[in-house]
Amino acid sequence: MKFGICVAAKISNIELIEVADELGYDSAWVADSQMIWSDCYATLAVAAQRTKRIKLGTGVAIAGTRIAPVTAAAIATINQLAPGRAFLGLGTGHTAMRIMGQNAMPQREFQTYARTVRDLLDGKHTTYAYGGVAKDITFIHQGQGYYGLEPRIPMYIAAAGPVGQRFAGRLADGMVLLGAPDGGAAAAAMECARKGAALAGRALNDDFEVTTLTGGTVLAPGEDWTAEHLAEDVGPMVTASFHYYWEVSPESKREATVPPLYAPAWRSYLNFVDDMETPEDRRYQQVHLGHCSYLVPEERQFVTPELIKGGCLAGTPEQIVERIRAAEAGGLTQVMLMSDEKYAVRVIRDFAKQVFPLLEERRDSLASTGRRSS
Repeated sequence: MKFGICVAAKISNIELIEVADELGYDSAWVADSQMIWSDCYATLAVAAQRTKRIKLGTGVAIAGTRIAPVTAAAIATINQLAPGRAFLGLGTGHTAMRIMGQNAMPQREFQTYARTVRDLLDGKHTTYAYGGVAKDITFIHQGQGYYGLEPRIPMYIAAAGPVGQRFAGRLADGMVLLGAPDGGAAAAAMECARKGAALAGRALNDDFEVTTLTGGTVLAPGEDWTAEHLAEDVGPMVTASFHYYWEVSPESKREATVPPLYAPAWRSYLNFVDDMETPEDRRYQQVHLGHCSYLVPEERQFVTPELIKGGCLAGTPEQIVERIRAAEAGGLTQVMLMSDEKYAVRVIRDFAKQVFPLLEERRDSLASTGRRSS
């Protein structure tokens, strides 16, 4: 099992990427949302200069905010700075679009976008339409140091549902899921990806990555689920789920569409949003305050032990390892941790010091008995 971190695009968060590099994390994903954070590619460029081995990429880049050739040129520039360490996570855009009162890019349009980016990163000529006019495009200065197309840049598709998962299987090198590691969810996503791959006449290799984005926190000996640091560590990820379900649920069906885990607090959250000071026609702005970055004090009430335990990768080191192994059996290959930026160093150190060694012990044990392990 690989481990990555996800950070909001913010120059000071590069220090967290440096710590992750030193601790042995596999990847750092820089989140992209222009009305909330800094520019993700500027952040990645500085991180490329200040790290040595960790892979660097977008977590995830939003298709609707940049045209496809610009996205391709941006990540290829990162690959020039850190050859072989760059990757592109790509999505239709939830928060980045909704923070502007817009919907995410339609799936059909997104798939055309992603294919254009993939062709360009592979050094190919491809057809690109702008303003209704379709023309051939390609990077014309390949090999002259303006951007790096070699080593090949992997592309990972954010795929919360079957349509996106099948598309990831057709085109991408992996996919990004949301939520705590879950073997059943990973297995279902892989089945969709295999179906998509079969339609494209390709077979998915063992290097097809299945990553999930989640909050994480480690229980210390003697602690229970009410320990305050748990809410500090994962609070922004718990509340981001409420933001998401509020945004995607039609007004008339909001109480009927939230998953069971969030149902007990859902009516209280709806009342909380209704009481916001922001006018209704701009409420989408206040709803996303603190999104995945820090916990808004008024939202602390929604970070319950049940949601910490059920919605995040949380528990004792032994419980975390058990959960990871179950997810790995379903096809998950990487866990991406995102935390309140104030406490993120503590979180990733806890995982590196307390969880990673147990995973190594389990791997060594399986290897000694001749069983397959990661």
